[in-house]
Amino acid sequence: MKFVIFDDAFRSNFFPITLTRSTGDLRIGILKLRQRILNYFSVLETNIIISSTLEEIYKERHINWNVNTLTNEETIFINSRIKINETFKNAIMTLKTNECLVNEDTILAAKCIPASKNNSSENINELFGNLKIINEPKLECWEFLWDLLKANSEYITRDFNDVFYDKDNYFETELGTTVINPYNVWIGDGVTLKHGVIIDATDGPVILDENSTIMSNTVVIGPVYIGKGSTIKIGAKIYKGTSIGPVCKVGGEVEETIFQGYSNKQYDGYLGHSYLGEWVDLGANTNNCALNNNYKTASVYFYPQADFIDTQNKFIGTFIGDHSKTGVNSTINAGTVIGIGCDLDGSELINKNIPSFKYVTGLKAGDYLLDKFIEIAELVKKRGDLTFSGSEKELYSMIHKQVFDN
Repeated sequence: MKFVIFDDAFRSNFFPITLTRSTGDLRIGILKLRQRILNYFSVLETNIIISSTLEEIYKERHINWNVNTLTNEETIFINSRIKINETFKNAIMTLKTNECLVNEDTILAAKCIPASKNNSSENINELFGNLKIINEPKLECWEFLWDLLKANSEYITRDFNDVFYDKDNYFETELGTTVINPYNVWIGDGVTLKHGVIIDATDGPVILDENSTIMSNTVVIGPVYIGKGSTIKIGAKIYKGTSIGPVCKVGGEVEETIFQGYSNKQYDGYLGHSYLGEWVDLGANTNNCALNNNYKTASVYFYPQADFIDTQNKFIGTFIGDHSKTGVNSTINAGTVIGIGCDLDGSELINKNIPSFKYVTGLKAGDYLLDKFIEIAELVKKRGDLTFSGSEKELYSMIHKQVFDN
C-alpha cells in the first residue's frame, strides 16, 4: 500500500511561511506535520504532492522522495493539514477503494488507484472527482498559523510521549546544572550543558536534541523543544510552548514561538507568540509586542483575502517569512506579518503588513532588488557551509516577479 501526503488549496492560509515550503513541512511541537502523519502510519517512504512552484526545489533537496509522481497501484492519500490522531488514523485505515473522507469543502483523505502518473496540489481534487464521499465533520485540519502556536505546548508533550520517551536518552549533566523533574527531560547525543543551566520540566517536557548547546545561566521551562545543532545563548530565558528547529542561535527571552530552523535571534530582546521561517535574523535588542494595548483580539494580514482578519486571539506576535532580517533595536507591533526577503532597519515601529522583498534603512524605504537579495542570500548560506542553489534562485525569482507584477 502506498501512502501519499498532499497539500491542498489552503496552503496560502499559511503564507508567508509556506511561500517557500510545503504545508506538510510546517513545524508544530517537535515534528513537522508530514513527519507526524508518517510516524502514525509507520511509513518510511516519503511520497508527496505539492505545488508545482515548489517541485524543483523539493526534488533537488530530497532526491529519495517521490515528488508529484504517482504509481498505478492502490494508494492512500492524506491531507498534510490533518490533525492526526488515533481516531483519524482509524477512519483512514477503514477506507475502501474509491472512497474519500471529506469535511465540508476539504478532502481529508482518499483511497484509490491514481489514473495519472504526475500531479500537483493545484489539480489534486481531479484525482478524487469520482470517489464516494464519506462526511466526517468531527475530523479537523489546521487552518491558520496562529492555531499552530496556540497548540504548540500540547504537541511538544504529545510528540515527547509518542516519539522521544522510549528513545535512547543521553541524560548526563555536569555539576552546576539543575534539572527539575528529570523524567520529563530527554537529552540527545552530543548535547552540551554549560554551568548554571536550569531545566524545569515541571509543567511539561524539555527535549534537547542531538548536538545542541545550552550556554551558561540559561533557564528553560517546558514544554520546550530545542532542535539539532541549535545553540541557546548565555542567560537566555526560554519559556513554555517554544519549538526551535535545527541550527538556530537563540538568546534573550522567548515564549510560545516556533522557529522552523536555521534562524537567529542571538541577542537580548523579547520574542513571543510568533512563527519564524528559515534564515531569519533578528538584530540585537529586537522586541515584539504580542498583546494590543486595548487588550482586544489581534487582527493580522491574511494573504488569501489580501486584507486583515480577526484571529480571535489576544496573544499574537509576528509571522516572519524566510530570509527576512531586522536591524538593531527594531520593534515589531502585535499581529505584524513580514513577508520573505525583507530587510528592516530603522527606529520606526514595524507595523501590521510588510510585503515580501521590502527594505527600510533609516528614513528610506523601497523595494529589495532581486539581484541584491540573491547576493545576500548566497553569503548567508555560505556562512553555514551551504549554497543558495539554482532551484532556490528560480523560486525566489518567481515570487519576486509575482510580488511586483501585482
